[in-house]
Amino acid sequence: MTEHRWRTSAAALAFATAASLGSHVDAARARNSCKATAERGLRSCKAAAQGDKWLALGKCANLSDPTAKDACDKQAVADATDALKSCKEQDGLRQMVCKRLGQAPYAPAIAPANFSHSTTIDNPYFPLPPGMTFIYEGTVTDTPGGFEHDEFIVTHATRVILGVTCVEVHDIRLLNGLLVEDTRDWFAQDDAGNVWYFGENTTLVDERGLPIDLSGTWTGGVDGAQPGLVMEAHPALGDFYRQEFLLGEAEDVAEVSSLTDTVTVPFPPGTFTNCLKTTESTPVEPGDVSPKYYFAGVGNLLTVEPNGDRSELIRIDPNME
Repeated sequence: MTEHRWRTSAAALAFATAASLGSHVDAARARNSCKATAERGLRSCKAAAQGDKWLALGKCANLSDPTAKDACDKQAVADATDALKSCKEQDGLRQMVCKRLGQAPYAPAIAPANFSHSTTIDNPYFPLPPGMTFIYEGTVTDTPGGFEHDEFIVTHATRVILGVTCVEVHDIRLLNGLLVEDTRDWFAQDDAGNVWYFGENTTLVDERGLPIDLSGTWTGGVDGAQPGLVMEAHPALGDFYRQEFLLGEAEDVAEVSSLTDTVTVPFPPGTFTNCLKTTESTPVEPGDVSPKYYFAGVGNLLTVEPNGDRSELIRIDPNME
């Protein structure tokens, strides 16, 4: 073999070896993607907790009253301890999700060709005919005299996300007659009958109607956000899936907990049997576990909050939008 051929062969071998190693590295990363994502989420949470602590202690240092400063310091440390505990709980929940869904990156294949009638959302458990409004009401026990009124308005507006035309739903929540949350949600149904959640723009407002919080806002394809399933075409007991994904902002997951529950709400006839129950939770808010109940041909009947508060379907108005 000539020197030239030897060098060429050596270079080819080195390239092949590097490519092989690269493929093994890529495969290893894929096998540990969920774990790595959770780990970085934990680091971010801890860093934020520590940053908040030092900022609070900095404000305490500017107090001239020694007693007030001491109390301020103690509160800052206590708040940081609570925040770090929450970080640990978040990580535990993320690891649970990884265990159930696997370590591969969460990247659902969204092909617009599979959404040929995306705005016709007629899944029996989650129908969204344009113009229809679902109205829910309930009490809020942690607010004196709290009365919640929620309108889930299916608009005629659409928005294209990741190449898929989505139906826009305007969700407004009032507490004691005052607007506290104003949200735009985007949904689309694939050709198999699954309803996908493509994003939301959530605004919390104060008693003056001014925006105070946009957390939870996300759009599929933006900043790494990914769509998720809000309702399967054929729910089966034990199914577990992501409803949305943007690390640190939108991490809701759901599990099909029952197909035979009985629910009573104000919406006639009042009592519904063989209801679908999903249990929703999110690592972003440990302890926030909310059962939701659906009836085929109607949709969502009831949501039970972690503290036991109920948001019940009272009316469906087909002509409000």
